[in-house]
Amino acid sequence: MAAAHGTSPSAGRPPADAPLIARLDYWYGRLEEGLNLLAALSIFVLMIVGMIQILGRTVFDFPIDGYIDWIEFFAILYAIAGISYCQSQGGHIRMEIVLGTLRGRRLWFFESLAVVIGLVVIGLLVYSTWQNFERAWRIGDSSMDIKLPLWPAKLVVPVALATLWLRLLLQLAGYLRLFLDPTRTPVAVPVAQSMAEAARKEIDDAMRALEIEQRQRKRG
Repeated sequence: MAAAHGTSPSAGRPPADAPLIARLDYWYGRLEEGLNLLAALSIFVLMIVGMIQILGRTVFDFPIDGYIDWIEFFAILYAIAGISYCQSQGGHIRMEIVLGTLRGRRLWFFESLAVVIGLVVIGLLVYSTWQNFERAWRIGDSSMDIKLPLWPAKLVVPVALATLWLRLLLQLAGYLRLFLDPTRTPVAVPVAQSMAEAARKEIDDAMRALEIEQRQRKRG
């Protein structure tokens, strides 16, 4: 098993003469970061609501009406809104028993093949989840308790999956670019790291953060 990291977030804004794929990767990465931030904010809000629910129920005997319905309604945001960002970062678990032994064009060919399979699967999921949203919209599907309309939550799923599909399309272009010329710098694709390299990177990041904190303390 190997770790991976994305090339987009760590890199700054590409210059105007950078390859088109690098510029697309940068701006699409900003969209993914926004969706991931939305997912993180939904977790924070649900934590606050949960605290209010506990205090209201136990101290004031005044629970939030339809609390479970609201939690289920907004849970979809943190469950799936950041899925494309995770893909761009290579944050998913990769079992690379075979791919870890490949180099050059063979590696980029099989990476491209895996992305093509992903495009087919995610495309089918986008279609089916969109139909699920349309059905909820058409019949007026609602929650059990307070009759909360469910179509907005069900719309989040095909939108997030469509965002992931476009990220996979961008990664396919990045892998094909490397397949044609393996000497190029990887752009718009997660770069596999060994566990030792990933651990070394985490240590370096921690040391840099510690140095910054020590400088701030000296200035203070």
